[in-house]
Amino acid sequence: MHLSAPAILIAARPHGETAVIARLLTEESGVVAAYVAGGRGRQLRPVVIPGNLVQAEIRAKSDSQLPFARLELVKSRGPWLSEPLPAAAIAWATALTASALPERNPYPTLYAALGGVLDAICSAEAARQWVEALAIYEALLLRELGYGGERPAIANLGQALEILDRQEPLIARYLLADTHADVLAARQLLRQRLARMVE
Repeated sequence: MHLSAPAILIAARPHGETAVIARLLTEESGVVAAYVAGGRGRQLRPVVIPGNLVQAEIRAKSDSQLPFARLELVKSRGPWLSEPLPAAAIAWATALTASALPERNPYPTLYAALGGVLDAICSAEAARQWVEALAIYEALLLRELGYGGERPAIANLGQALEILDRQEPLIARYLLADTHADVLAARQLLRQRLARMVE
C-alpha cells in the first residue's frame, strides 16, 4: 500500500511512549488507520489533532500490516479547541465519523461534507451558523451507511436542535451500537452547550 493524499484526521490514540495510531479520512480510500512515529512529540503534537486537515504519506509493505504515515499540516483546527462550543462540535463530528465508518471504504461525499462542516464551525461567527450543517451531516452519514433518511429541511436554530435530538437515538442504535467507547458523551456535551444558546 502506498497512498499520498489530503486527509482529515478523525482520531488519534497514544501508542507506546511517543507514537500515535491515527485514523485518517481520505477521499478515495476512506478511513485508514496508520502508525505515526513521534506523534506525541513536540513537533507533531499540533499536527495530530482530530479535525486537522493533513497531507498524508501512508505506506505499508502488505495489506495485513498497519501502515506507517508521515503527516504534514495543511489546515489546523487547533485555535478553535480553546472555544467550548466549537471544540465540542469538532470533537463530536470527528468521533462520530471515526466510530461509524468502516476502514478502507471510500465515502467521497462524507469526506467533502465533513470538511465543509469543520470549515463552517471554524469560520462562523456564531454556532447558529453551523448547527444546521452539523444536523445535515449526521443525516447524510446515516443515509450513506444505509439507514435511510432524507436531507432535513431546516428553517431556524430551534428546528436544527430538534433534528439533532431526533437523530440521536438513530445514531446510537445504528452507527454506535458496536462501539466500546462512550462516543455519545461527546454529543451530549455539545448538546448541553448548544442548549445554553437558546435559554
